[in-house]
Amino acid sequence: MDALTLLKERRSSVDLGAPGPVGTVLENILRAGLRVPDFQYLRPYRFIIAAGEGLDRLGALFANAARMSGKPDSVINRAKSMPHRAPMVIVVVAKARHSDIVNLYEQQLSAGCAVMAMQMAAVAQGYGGIWRSGWLMYDRTLQESLGLAANDRIVGFLYLGTPQSGPKEPPPQDKLEDFVEWL
Repeated sequence: MDALTLLKERRSSVDLGAPGPVGTVLENILRAGLRVPDFQYLRPYRFIIAAGEGLDRLGALFANAARMSGKPDSVINRAKSMPHRAPMVIVVVAKARHSDIVNLYEQQLSAGCAVMAMQMAAVAQGYGGIWRSGWLMYDRTLQESLGLAANDRIVGFLYLGTPQSGPKEPPPQDKLEDFVEWL
């Protein structure tokens, strides 16, 4: 698939199974994340990978965050199993760097771009992925358990694996004039 087709036809894969990316394929995915727009080369991101037993550890952190937040047992139990929706989860963090030029928001946008670039690199190599968000992104207990500083933010959970079914049918083609203005 050429790059333009990849970008124009981008869709998430919800049903992901083994195998997940490893070796050179995973390295390509991570390197794509390192090539996103990054003014002043601050590298304002961190990638925390969970695979194998790491999915159990991430699930335990999710469940603890739910427990500490006072969530009901149903949410706590679901949180524990959430990482197992794919063989790999990459927690993408906007890692705040000191800069007199590049503000925090720009750094967070750069980290968000990393999620997209990594998902596209996975798809380009025959894997599927979905960028998930939700309350856990904002949970301070989870952030602290992952060693994040006060200004660091989780920008997404990138679930990666082998698509087990085709992606959902895309919505009808948007009309560009609904989104574009010319000055």
